[in-house]
Amino acid sequence: MPHAKIQVAAAEDGSLSYAVPVAPEALPAVTPTALLAAWDAARDRAHAGQWGPTRTMLFRRPDGSATVLSIADRDARSWAEAVDRRAGLETLPGLALCLRLLALVEVMGRSAWMAGLFAVTTDGVELHPSLLRAAAALPLDAGARFDAEELRGLLSRTLPGPPEAGPRVLA
Repeated sequence: MPHAKIQVAAAEDGSLSYAVPVAPEALPAVTPTALLAAWDAARDRAHAGQWGPTRTMLFRRPDGSATVLSIADRDARSWAEAVDRRAGLETLPGLALCLRLLALVEVMGRSAWMAGLFAVTTDGVELHPSLLRAAAALPLDAGARFDAEELRGLLSRTLPGPPEAGPRVLA
């Protein structure tokens, strides 16, 4: 799989289409460092109002069927463009980095239980190292998203538990 080739075609309107020879679930893991650097680059690009083109990806599944994913939202296009410039979306590692970044943003928005694992400030984002490691390694699902409950289970094994309660004194 590391040598699988992604074919990219540009349309007259500037949109890009990607023929990806593997399913989203088969995309490789990335490093937490690369994921955090991609987050920072994407945030800077979006903050500057630099939007990229719409991107449509056709993922081939092992059974011959396909999954189609479109990155059409303005902010998501900007983030995808930042990752493309940094890592190249025509490569499986670059595409994996982009989709993991977008999946992380998406799961953070829909999973209230994650609130203590990140903080968004005017200076950027602070991500708990365990969340970053999990997002870098956890496989994407068929829709190129993270399974929130699988992520929660993985994090529950890596986060420290509550501090031990000291002795209680009853009055």
